[in-house]
Amino acid sequence: MSRTRLSLCIATLNRAGFIGETLACLVAQATDEVEIVVVDGASTDNTREIVEQYQARWPKFRYLRLEKKGGVDRDYCRAVELATGDYCWLFTDDDLLKPGAMTAVLEATRSQPSLIVVNAEVRTHNFAQQLSPSRVKLTADQTYDPTESGQNQLMADVGDYLSFIGAVVVDRTLWQQRDKDSFFGTEFIHMGVIFQAPLPREAKLLVHPWLVIRYGNAQWISRHFEIWMLNWPTLVWSSPSVADWAKSQVVPREPWRDWRRLLLDRAMGRFGMAEYSRRQSLFHRSKFLSLAASIIARFPIRPLNTLARWYVIYVARKNPSIALYDLNDWRDQASRKR
Repeated sequence: MSRTRLSLCIATLNRAGFIGETLACLVAQATDEVEIVVVDGASTDNTREIVEQYQARWPKFRYLRLEKKGGVDRDYCRAVELATGDYCWLFTDDDLLKPGAMTAVLEATRSQPSLIVVNAEVRTHNFAQQLSPSRVKLTADQTYDPTESGQNQLMADVGDYLSFIGAVVVDRTLWQQRDKDSFFGTEFIHMGVIFQAPLPREAKLLVHPWLVIRYGNAQWISRHFEIWMLNWPTLVWSSPSVADWAKSQVVPREPWRDWRRLLLDRAMGRFGMAEYSRRQSLFHRSKFLSLAASIIARFPIRPLNTLARWYVIYVARKNPSIALYDLNDWRDQASRKR
């Protein structure tokens, strides 16, 4: 049996309805240089039975079911610990590969980069509609040299996209050598590992969208404000090896200060008085901000949602788009609750 070059590392929890389709596409493209590693954070559904079906189909397949939930960051770390490949693709448990994706990534590992970023197309949760043909809008593959300027450009070009862990193919030795404990609980441990210090070798971006993301299926939707307004910007701006100008291309240091962002979150049902009350220590730093946030939190969602949808379609002219999908999703949920 050939040496393992690439380990597909998956952390999963209660994804019985999705992980089978993901594993099917991985097994279909796997070569003898590829192994699959699944760490199950104590699922209470029939995830185990489904994973074991695919484990029987592929000789290089490791499955560990934990006795209790460890959290997504810890579970990905456990998957990398179990892996034996030179590179670990931190794959998600509900997304898919396009034909040829595995071959393209394996080929990219031949030059021994520290990191490979794999671009993706975004579709609705049932894959019926395309929301974005390509998350990274560059038109050609990129190579980022292991210098300060290279690290800055990497962050500026793909930092926003790297909120998606499934894009990351990382040198396993590099992952093992770097601090991970400091990033447990952030939901984005990969960002902490990648940007805590300059990469020792080049990073690559594969600009062709080899991945298909199942959008709107995240398990943290109820924690949207905490994740995207607080955790994500804090992590990005804490990166010591990246210049501020590059971080600002990804996310503002304190996005919750932007009343326009708050309006959009309100239009999507993600911000209201409960969240405002929990975050008073933030908003009360400024009288204007506190007043604006309080008004927005109380504003009726339905007319605001209608206005935001009109803006996206007729002014921004992004139809279909991820923003429009999110706005429509709230309306669909509100209609079902009537």
